Amino acid sequence: MTNVFPLRPRSVRDPEPLWREALGEQLREERSRREERIADVAGRAGVSPQYLSELERGRKDPSSEILSAVSGALGLSVHELTRRAGQHLARGPVCLAA
Repeated sequence: MTNVFPLRPRSVRDPEPLWREALGEQLREERSRREERIADVAGRAGVSPQYLSELERGRKDPSSEILSAVSGALGLSVHELTRRAGQHLARGPVCLAA
């Protein structure tokens, strides 16, 4: 069996995780932990449920004002939320979106 090839060449690396994805994952985890609906958190934060959903899925990069509003609606400080996202990313390289 000398002609067996790996499915993925070793030189191909997995894409680096994006900051917005790690942040969104932390938002969703906290909301789920609190057993709250997207609509409830979005209402308290002053954003649309659709926008909060996009944040949680890592599709949007929030401004500092939005980040403050959403983290506050979840009872978190921006510092705590970003610390959690940073810990999540500490497992590997980080790719910050511009």
